[in-house]
Amino acid sequence: QVQLVESGGGLVQAGDSLRLSCAASGRTFSNFAMGWFRQAPGKKREFVAGIRRFGGNTGYADSVKGRFTISRENAKDAVYLQMNSLQAEDMAGYYCTQRHALLYRLGREEYEYWGQGTQVNVFS
Repeated sequence: QVQLVESGGGLVQAGDSLRLSCAASGRTFSNFAMGWFRQAPGKKREFVAGIRRFGGNTGYADSVKGRFTISRENAKDAVYLQMNSLQAEDMAGYYCTQRHALLYRLGREEYEYWGQGTQVNVFS
């Protein structure tokens, strides 16, 4: 049984940084491409960042390019999202997700497993 557990969310001031972590268990982590999505109240869940199975190839939503960085440590069954220069528009629940494939995808329907999410709140 796959389990994804996010952590690291919180309340920060605009311009601050946060690092989200996602711990995976239940399957061979290196067999999965990983993604981070976010969902704000009243909005659809949207792609934030993705990373292929063995790292190296990453992708980002235009709104976070240059500010967010996704990384993974297969030896620790973990994926991370470093978020810098946070803005009020980044405030949302952040969800870790994985798909049993080499490459990440942009669409949420492409992913098989999801965590419960961690909340990021940004105040000005």
